[in-house]
Amino acid sequence: MESKIVSKTDNVMKYMRLDQKGSIMAEYVWIDGHNGLRSKTKNIKQKNSSQGVREAQTITKEIKSVEELPEWNFDGSSTAQAPGDNSDVYIRPVAMFPDPIRLSPNVIVMCETWDPDGSPNKFNYRHEAARLMEANKEHHFWFGLEQEYTLLDHSGWPYGWPQGGFPGPQGPYYCGVGTGK
Repeated sequence: MESKIVSKTDNVMKYMRLDQKGSIMAEYVWIDGHNGLRSKTKNIKQKNSSQGVREAQTITKEIKSVEELPEWNFDGSSTAQAPGDNSDVYIRPVAMFPDPIRLSPNVIVMCETWDPDGSPNKFNYRHEAARLMEANKEHHFWFGLEQEYTLLDHSGWPYGWPQGGFPGPQGPYYCGVGTGK
């Protein structure tokens, strides 16, 4: 059976190897009004200044902390976060991570959303959660994540399942590791 998967790795890699000419791509990510993810890329030019003064959208060295990243904005009426007649929503960086796709020096920037009057956007749930965590930090919260995933074969069927059928009861393979589980 011929694979339906088409790889464009070679095409992508020729662009990934392009010289960024001193620029950093910062992928700003936020949660929209439907709890979906949105993002846009800010191209930040690194520039050495003899005065060491930070100019608009210019960083004088490699970005080392989230505080060095500028606030940005977007059209909130397109993301269900603001009305059309007053649609500016501001994204403020709160966490930064190395970009695993574009690689260093590029970064992924997690953001909170804010209204033009300086108040948290009504869909900015992180702001309230962070406020509560700070107010109750002496309680040492614990969080756990349950990771569930399914590997699919080239036909799109769950890996290891009989073609067109279903496996037996989950007992033998629930939280199993290794072949045959």
